[in-house]
Amino acid sequence: TVNCLDQHVEKSPNRVALIWERDEPGTAVHVTYRELLDLTCRLANTLKKYGIQKGDRVAIYMSVSPLSVAAMLACARIGAVHTVVFAGFSAESLAGRILDSGCKAVITYNQGVRGGRIVELKTTVDEAVKNCPSIKHVFVAQRTDNKVQMGDRDIPLEEEMTKADSVCTPESMDSEDMLFMLYTSGSTGKPKGIVHAQAGYLLYAAFTHKYVFDYQQGDVFGCVADIGWITGHSYVVYGPLCNGATSVLFESTPVYPDPGRYWEVVQRLKINQFYGAPTAIRLLLNYGEEWVKKYDRSSLKVLGSVGEPINKEAWQWFYQVVGEGRCTLVDTWWQTETGGICIAPRPSEEKAEIIPAMAMRPFFGIVPLLMDENGKVIEGNDVSGALCIAQPWPGMARTIYGDHQRFTDAYFKAYPGYYFTGDGAYRSQKGYYQITGRMDDIINISGHRLGTAEIEDAMADHPEVPETAVVGYPHKIKGEGAFAFIVLKEQTAHVDHIREELKTIVASKIAKYAVPDHILVVKRLPKTRSGKIMRRLLRKVVTEQSSNMGDVTTLDDPSVVKEILDAYQKYKEKISS
Repeated sequence: TVNCLDQHVEKSPNRVALIWERDEPGTAVHVTYRELLDLTCRLANTLKKYGIQKGDRVAIYMSVSPLSVAAMLACARIGAVHTVVFAGFSAESLAGRILDSGCKAVITYNQGVRGGRIVELKTTVDEAVKNCPSIKHVFVAQRTDNKVQMGDRDIPLEEEMTKADSVCTPESMDSEDMLFMLYTSGSTGKPKGIVHAQAGYLLYAAFTHKYVFDYQQGDVFGCVADIGWITGHSYVVYGPLCNGATSVLFESTPVYPDPGRYWEVVQRLKINQFYGAPTAIRLLLNYGEEWVKKYDRSSLKVLGSVGEPINKEAWQWFYQVVGEGRCTLVDTWWQTETGGICIAPRPSEEKAEIIPAMAMRPFFGIVPLLMDENGKVIEGNDVSGALCIAQPWPGMARTIYGDHQRFTDAYFKAYPGYYFTGDGAYRSQKGYYQITGRMDDIINISGHRLGTAEIEDAMADHPEVPETAVVGYPHKIKGEGAFAFIVLKEQTAHVDHIREELKTIVASKIAKYAVPDHILVVKRLPKTRSGKIMRRLLRKVVTEQSSNMGDVTTLDDPSVVKEILDAYQKYKEKISS
């Protein structure tokens, strides 16, 4: 926090650190570096008063706000480890993360506000901590005026902060001590707590923020990601604040109160760099250009895309319509595990070419390689393979919390001596990189990474559903959607009822965005003789490439393919009618 706050407070205390664009349109709140340091120290002293010490884990379940940023920085200041849980996750998801990391406290709001609707946060936390013996205290801040139930371990946060000292000496930390954990989906059902360390992470976030976006002192940096994701950690909080930037906190949605919201905010706050997700761009593209052209976007210099590969149509619209063809558009590739941007068109030589929908150039110190299925490095250009990184970089994750074996298995086992990203990539004739998508059972819904196993595990809890298989399929807005194949115990008449129940289960076990768009009942799933489900075939069915099923000889009973195709055709006809 000294790098993010104190150094700037000494030089320019009244510089604006955060502009909180609240859900209610036109009600931005400006917070200076001095004010943010004051908030952070008071919050830090409050945590200390209630027994939070160096090394303790603290869960943060809050919507985007200056207070949630102060909560992250307060943990960092006293050497506690924060784990931010996206405020759209269910009580069960929150509890799972608290249990896995052994959190001592949760910091939350009474309620959240998003898109004009109230989100119950405290109620969700209450539900979650019922089964979490490690939680000693729940700190509750007020986002709305509504009263919520307060119990024995609940502490009114702002009330305590007013009593707290505004000076808090920062804990002295080793460069490799833990800074935070962030859970992300893996290919098994259990999310993994990715661990980032102090010095390397901050250096990498700050450096990439400065050079990829060409951030200049005085610019207003607008990253519209939620702090619950790595993008929010690196490019809303740590990177910009370390660089003494002015960072926008966006609490709302791209379509509230109307599809012009982003561009109205750009005009009003005079945003210079705008960093967002392709899924939002695809959504807005459907509403037409008038919502963009209504507002003055002349302050924009750089546009950025993050979270999933951007398609050409969305890239062109973002570049031509939003950026009027005069802004640099950086399509950035990186992961929760990399800590910051690894491949992006900038930095580069001045005016160097940018090819649409391509991440292109590795950042300083990043050495990408493509590997073939035999684990050999693929030389030359105009080739595709598994994307690996050949040498360590400061921002890389250090471990998976409590499971270093899983860490080495997931990232370093497939291609010994290299970091395996899990993504496939193409290297063009000119040697530029284009990410082609995941190589495992992980899908990307609206920029949220989700292992299909997680959805399957949730649905398997339904007593009528002994077997499920979930695959991703291309979705016009979300990039990918989830398509579920299920086997029922009995031939039951209540199929629609079971579908609804399954959707409710997935929403309550994971989050609303994880709910499958389609649930198709089949008699059986395609399995190999060893009992492994061949998801590859199910993907071909839903992407309608059934003429090209590939090798089905390893199937226990190849006739299952026609069975599933027939069921899929019937389902499609029913939907279109």
